[in-house]
This record gives sequence, structure tokens and C-alpha cells, in this order.
Amino acid sequence: MARTDYYQVLGLKKGASADEIKKAYRKLAVKYHPDKNPGNKEAEEKFKEINEAYAVLSDPQKKSQYDQFGDTGFHQRFTQEDIFRGFDVGDLFKDKGFGTDDIFSRIFGGGFGGFQQTGGRFGARPRKGEDFTMETTISFREAFSGCEKRIAFMKDGSREELAVKIPAGIENGSRLRLHGKGGAGSHGGPNGDLYLTVKVSGDPVLQREGDDILVSREVRFSEAALGASLDIPTLDGTKRIKIPAGIQPETKIRLKGLGFPRMSGSGRGDLFVRIGVRVPEQLTGPQRQLLEELSKKGL
Repeated sequence: MARTDYYQVLGLKKGASADEIKKAYRKLAVKYHPDKNPGNKEAEEKFKEINEAYAVLSDPQKKSQYDQFGDTGFHQRFTQEDIFRGFDVGDLFKDKGFGTDDIFSRIFGGGFGGFQQTGGRFGARPRKGEDFTMETTISFREAFSGCEKRIAFMKDGSREELAVKIPAGIENGSRLRLHGKGGAGSHGGPNGDLYLTVKVSGDPVLQREGDDILVSREVRFSEAALGASLDIPTLDGTKRIKIPAGIQPETKIRLKGLGFPRMSGSGRGDLFVRIGVRVPEQLTGPQRQLLEELSKKGL
């Protein structure tokens, strides 16, 4: 059948309440019910259209998807099997003298794609619920030590909250799977999963490279030539290191075991201090004189 806006089919405006949807469906379904219109193909097609609209708008999850993506987007995601999966009119028509035991099998030709219809309900094989995806952001230091984050999301029309443990050493962009925390399964099928992507904020001083950490520091030319001591920030606190005399620019000094915890195994990565040599842009008179004398001596 040609698709029409489901709200228009039921004579409603978008945003109609569940009671309004049920009332409008019942009124139109009684009007076009095949038992009331025997042999009327036009009424039968209208009845099919009304039931398809109600199958979507009476289901909170399907209705949410329809409202979000519109008619075209919805039908790109849901087949007719999906639309009628779990559809149940129950005893809506009993007081009108209409039965539901075989009406759907008669007008829909036995159901869709192997569905069986009994008591006004289409049955189906167990189906896993929808998987959800979310993102959360943590700090550089939270990624180092691990943390717990509370996340909130909508599930089957209700707001839910979860406390999620973020493991120490997690990398930016890692995805955690929370088993069974997605959408509800149907017909005895399992719930879907929730996939949480973890974004890690940068640090103004420390740079991560895998499980290692890189710190860049500069020393004066005289310190590079004569040696010096430097205080280095680490995630374990400040560490003092010795700069050997004659160190060359871009040399890396390794501090073993001061990197990130390894998620794939035991232990930690390393911290590397990359040494740069600071060359003064301007010299005082005495400094220039000393350097000129050093230059004459081959330095």
C-alpha cells in the first residue's frame, strides 16, 4: 500500500497522546472493519492502513523513531515485519462484537514473512533489542587512574542512569560494551548492548604516546654543556632528574615505569623527557664577549 503520514491516517496531529491514538484507532478500525464491510476492498485497504499506523504509533519505541526520522527515514530502518512485530489489539473490539482471532490472517494473507497470528497478536522469533551508542569525556588524569562516570540515557521511553567504571589506562576513543544495557528484546530475545565511547581530554604539559608519556623541557646552552638538574612533572608527582653534561638537542631521557597502566597486560609504560636547548634571541654585552672568547677557543 502507498504510505501516508501515520498521524494523518488516524486523523491526528503529531504529538498526540497514547489515549488519543488508541481512541482514534478504535473509532476508525470499527468503521472500516471487514466484518462491517464484507466484500468492500476499499474498506479493507483502509483497515490495513489504519492498523499499520496504529502498530507504529502505539509502540513507544517505534513512535519515537517515526517522530525522529519522519515517514521516509522510518521506512528505511523498519521493514513491514518490524512494524507488525509484537502488534496486539487485544480485546479492543469485543464490545462491538468483532473478533480478532482470524481477521488479520484473512486480510494480510497469513501475516508477514512467516509471522503467525493468534488472538490478535503477531508472533515472531526471539529478537535482540536495539544497541545504543553514547559518548563520555574524562580528564587525562582520570584516564591514568581510572574512574567512575554516571551516564543518563533514554531507554524504551524512560530515563535511566548507570554508573560505569572506566578502567585505568584507557585510551582516547576506546569503546566499552555494557552487556544487556541497550533496548529491550522482543519475544524472549535478549536486550541489546550499550556501547560507550570514551573521549580523553588532553593535558597542557604531558603528551600521551600509547602507554608512554612525553614531556618536553628546555635547558640553557650552559646547562646542556655543563649538566644540570631539572624538576619534571609526572602523574606520580614531581621527579628531579639529572641532565648529563654535553647532552644533545632532542635527546630523550627515559623514566621507567612512569607512564600509563597497560590495559593489555601488567605494568606501566615509561615517561620520556625530550630535551631542547634554548638559544637566547638577544645577548648582553658581557655575554656576547664571553661567547666570542669561547668561540676563539673552539667552543
